Amino acid sequence: MDGAIVIDKPEGWTSHDVVGKARRIVGMKKIGHLGTLDPIATGVLPLVLGRATRLAQFYTRSDKIYEGVIRFGWSTVSYDRASERTSEKTEPQLDRATLEQALERFRGEFMQTPPPVSAKKVEGRRAYQLTRESVAVELAPVPVEVYELTLLDLTGPLARVRAHCSGGTYLRSIAHDLGQLLGCGAHLENLRRLASGEFEIAQARTIPQLESLATDQRLIDALVPAAQMLPGMAAVFVDDLTAGQIRNGRNFPASPFRSQPASRYVKAVTRNGDLVAIGEAVLPNLYHPVVVL
Repeated sequence: MDGAIVIDKPEGWTSHDVVGKARRIVGMKKIGHLGTLDPIATGVLPLVLGRATRLAQFYTRSDKIYEGVIRFGWSTVSYDRASERTSEKTEPQLDRATLEQALERFRGEFMQTPPPVSAKKVEGRRAYQLTRESVAVELAPVPVEVYELTLLDLTGPLARVRAHCSGGTYLRSIAHDLGQLLGCGAHLENLRRLASGEFEIAQARTIPQLESLATDQRLIDALVPAAQMLPGMAAVFVDDLTAGQIRNGRNFPASPFRSQPASRYVKAVTRNGDLVAIGEAVLPNLYHPVVVL
């Protein structure tokens, strides 16, 4: 069970809750997740299992796709509906043209300040922990990129949007900053993640579905094998002798005649389809194993 399982996270669960439940269902301790989802959020939460947890470092900046509902009228501490108000409740009268103009500010590359209730670290502690202790949190703005921000629907104070963005982008911050820009306050009402990196909602299993597969001894049906992860990374097929040398830290060659263009990283894969290692280029067509499975 070295690979990934995509979970459709239920509302009200933390990402850590999902990992804990998956450990019990699958019967293994070595499970992690690829990117936190807030408790109110649902959707794609990729879990990595076994030796595939070593691949997590290659997913830290994976693109994400979300659909969310922004409620205009007041702001909150956490920038979503999970906390108390920080402004008076109003009844804004929004029109589509005004909102479209405001959304333009949040398309492309810009600096974004993360929410005070977030997993960002401040002097070694999570920002949300400090906020719960009533410690003032000031997080530095970080560069993000929003490739798509589409207004799908506007009904009264509720705007449904779709966003395709770089890793580290907070739709909660976009909601909050929109409210500040329009002078009426806003927060994120609902959020659903449709994709994280190469993992999509169509692949996702609910917790009950995963439990059912475990009961039927068919968990393998939900597994994305390690060799199929990171599909944008070229694969180099190696024989058993070379695979053994790679596991001992030896460099390995890649054919200069392979169809893929030269890249910084390649996957070393056996003819049986097992991922041996991720190699980093040290010379043209020569790679050093930086992660060995």
